Amino acid sequence: MKCVALRHVAFEDLGLWEPEIRAHGYTIEYVDAGVDDLAPVRDADLVVVLGGPIGVGDALLFPNIDAETALIRERLDAGLPVLGVCLGAQLIAHALGWTVAPGELELGWGIIDVNTAGLATPLRHIAGVLILQWHGDSITAPADVELLASTAVTACQAFHIGNSLAIQFHPEVDPESFERWLIGNRVELRAFGIRIEEFRAQTAAAADAASMAGIRFIREYLRGL
Repeated sequence: MKCVALRHVAFEDLGLWEPEIRAHGYTIEYVDAGVDDLAPVRDADLVVVLGGPIGVGDALLFPNIDAETALIRERLDAGLPVLGVCLGAQLIAHALGWTVAPGELELGWGIIDVNTAGLATPLRHIAGVLILQWHGDSITAPADVELLASTAVTACQAFHIGNSLAIQFHPEVDPESFERWLIGNRVELRAFGIRIEEFRAQTAAAADAASMAGIRFIREYLRGL
């Protein structure tokens, strides 16, 4: 089996999930958006669409957005699983024709409110655990869509479509290599007034529980495919 990880920046990779995905019998191929041929996305057994600093509203600047959206739509129509993280979740929503627009920034380690429907999914493992959030765009789902999780400022933190799952937060992050995120996002963090020392300390405090939650989450998701 093959898992394609559709990546937008090098340091936002599969993180903690990579060993688990391999352990479940998948080979992993990274496809770098805007650089590589996206064709492997079409027929892979599993596609994980990772995060990044661009958004669906940037399609005029970054043509890969429309190409990714079209391929995700093909997979959803064919019933092939897509796991979308942050930007990946937004691309799934965009592929479904939902609204994705700038919202309130959520940046840091916080609790995701997993609802009753979400507790019946792999999201149950992140309930009550500090998980990394890093997004400024929000998804507006149709009224008849069953959402799985929320926060005080973001109603749509997670949803699923068949065997595909979209999440706005980052349970894949490996806190042991989070320094790459801090280095890669130094300019953005400074613009938002985030103190690196505090963010680093918060990451260290959340690391063990977040790591175990992220591993249990992906393990249950993979077993359900």
